[in-house]
Amino acid sequence: MSTSATMRRSWQGLALLLLPLTASAALLDGATLSPLWALPFAGILLSIAIVPLIAPHAWHAHFSKISVAWAFVFLAPFALDFGPQFAFATFVHAMLDVPFIILLTALFTVAGGICLHGDLHGSPRLNTGLLALGTVLASIMGTTGAAMLLIRPLLRASEHCRHVVHRVVFFIFLVANASGSLSPLGV
Repeated sequence: MSTSATMRRSWQGLALLLLPLTASAALLDGATLSPLWALPFAGILLSIAIVPLIAPHAWHAHFSKISVAWAFVFLAPFALDFGPQFAFATFVHAMLDVPFIILLTALFTVAGGICLHGDLHGSPRLNTGLLALGTVLASIMGTTGAAMLLIRPLLRASEHCRHVVHRVVFFIFLVANASGSLSPLGV
């Protein structure tokens, strides 16, 4: 048996061993949890948004450690409240979110070949138009697909501008997040 076949069999065996764990993690009813459980998630989002701006060198050197620290801030109290086995099962369930990984891979592959061309110059009118188009498209084709389709044109149109960060932040809020709530298709 070749090395790649052995590796594939090892991963398949590991997945079969972890399947009962992920099934038990899916039984958690999020409606019963306190809103305090969202604080580590808010913390990592704020870290992603703020730390690169105030300490870019530290962020780029230690972003994986910061992410692991926020995961630990969630998992340690979760293990105390629900037990270490359930906390591990929840962790494995989150790491093996196979349908979402497949969706992202498919969208990346498909959108990676799409290149919108044009003479785009980052004016307020164009930026507003791209945000509006992205919001409408995200309601129809989903937030992930619309974001992957329109982020490159937005960045390309703004490459001559000094201040670009706020455009990307608005893009993330409107196209990649909020617009999915405009229709059931956008989720």
